[in-house]
Amino acid sequence: MTVKEKIAISHISGSAVSLSQNGSTVTEPYGMFQSREQILPHTKGQLDMENGKTRDGHKVRHPTSYWDTLLHIFKGNISSGLLAMGDAFKNGGIVFAPIMTAILGVICVHAQHLLLNGSEEMHRQTKQDRPPGFAETVYLAFAKGPLRLRPLATTMKIVVNFFLCITQLGFCCVYIVFIANNIKLICDHYEVHIDLSIHMIIVVIPVLLACMVRNLKYLTPFSTIANIMMAVGVSVVIYQATLDLPSVHTRNYIASWQQLPLYFGTAVYAFEGIGLVLPLKNEMKNPEEFQKPFGVLNIGMIIVGSIFITVGFLGYLKWGEGVAGSLTLNLEPGHVLSNVVQVLIGCAVLFTYPLQFYVPVGITWPALKKRCGEKCLIAKELGYRALLVLLTFILAESIPELGLFISLVGAVSSTALALVFPPLVELVVASQKKEGLSVFIIVKDTIIILFGLFVFVTGTFQSIASIVRAFRI
Repeated sequence: MTVKEKIAISHISGSAVSLSQNGSTVTEPYGMFQSREQILPHTKGQLDMENGKTRDGHKVRHPTSYWDTLLHIFKGNISSGLLAMGDAFKNGGIVFAPIMTAILGVICVHAQHLLLNGSEEMHRQTKQDRPPGFAETVYLAFAKGPLRLRPLATTMKIVVNFFLCITQLGFCCVYIVFIANNIKLICDHYEVHIDLSIHMIIVVIPVLLACMVRNLKYLTPFSTIANIMMAVGVSVVIYQATLDLPSVHTRNYIASWQQLPLYFGTAVYAFEGIGLVLPLKNEMKNPEEFQKPFGVLNIGMIIVGSIFITVGFLGYLKWGEGVAGSLTLNLEPGHVLSNVVQVLIGCAVLFTYPLQFYVPVGITWPALKKRCGEKCLIAKELGYRALLVLLTFILAESIPELGLFISLVGAVSSTALALVFPPLVELVVASQKKEGLSVFIIVKDTIIILFGLFVFVTGTFQSIASIVRAFRI
């Protein structure tokens, strides 16, 4: 990258997007903004930062306020994971799940603070023009850590980027299953009986076309539309869930031990928004307000966690053991309002797919591009995008059980990003400080890492075992 090139923070992936002299974009892995929506506008004119605010050498064209950033926190965390919380509470229990969701939320937010602190410390030490992203923070922590750990720096960066890609592609797989299930529910009511796999084939056609868009600025309007559709749809689902509620005593207070790993997988999937915190903080007008006790992160995640608990509690209480992997699937079949909600949320998720898809492409394509040569480069990139879409389609066809798929994605990749790497970064960074590692930090971070590994192992095993059982039925 030349000195004359300008750098912006991608509003979807948190990647560094370089604008060359001719206006083309080159994306480098900078981290991952796991949000389902945008943070910042992304047009060439807006990336001209000559008049932007400078903060520690990092220029921000349109710095966001406290309330703007709080809104982005909501956008980034409320999506398909929220609608799966009813299924999560079924696998946790009407008493156990609310308590554990609150505890899990505290742990995940604390881990986000650890990542932010690590990024800030690496930015201070390296004096780069911009704070490092997720993968770069892990890389720098190891590269500047104890001598015996430094050879692992590159490997750790690759591992983080691998989990980022797996997470985002997992979201994309879930989206295909989600949309197809909602369409099938509507079609079945009107006596149009088509196999779920056929619905997935139909869904993947517009998805494939949307993913051929190489410039994010053309996707921004669809992101706004998706936000509105999701907000309206979720509001109606919550309203429907509050009607004619049975007694709490009719539900299991705590689920069986075999079900609890599925709860953890789904809950971590819902909370795994750790990739959005770095770009959100970096784009604030007053970034010091992000991590204060009553700052954006804490207040925003308290509200998000409360919404998760409310939706999960009402969903399980309302529909009991029959609650589906998405609460939209429990709405009254054939009811006009139900059909409208299913279409709205289905379209919102459809519009969100290419935004999520941008992240793994942004991470993997630059490395592949170097090996492809300059001839027909755009055609090769489009072909690569098509292959990735088809990969998500094949995985979705292979595991059409929405609730189990969400739990599997959460257990496999979300736990590593949300619960393992942040405390690991703190341990490595703190070990290089003069005061060294305190007993409290060692015990605390070890407990979080072991908890993450526990959810990873048990959640993955139980999700796969449940999927196998579902296929045998």
